Amino acid sequence: MVDDDALILMDVSDILEDAGFVVLEAMDVAQATRVLDEHHGKVQLLFTDVQMPGPDNGFDLARRTAVTWPHIAIVVASGNVRPEPGDLPDGATFIGKPFSPSLVRHHVRETMPSEKHPGPLRR
Repeated sequence: MVDDDALILMDVSDILEDAGFVVLEAMDVAQATRVLDEHHGKVQLLFTDVQMPGPDNGFDLARRTAVTWPHIAIVVASGNVRPEPGDLPDGATFIGKPFSPSLVRHHVRETMPSEKHPGPLRR
């Protein structure tokens, strides 16, 4: 989970944990890249905001993740920016903010192969 807003980071982390995920958190693209470099073998889902501090944004992170670790499903969220053609890698999902826990779970179900869904997400 990547978001520079601590409250959103905690809220979405809680939603994902309730869905059965073990959540690793980062507050910008540089931190997220370090986490992915270290844990990519265990990571099944990247959920990222778009606008964050630093030279790269969530779209950049999503595209880099899709190329470097194609096994990772990707959900991108923003309340201010909508994806333009080429912003999202193939197979990634976009969610507008604000969103509900049920909407997050729906998009994660749609984005990840069903055999990778944690138990609570299958319900």
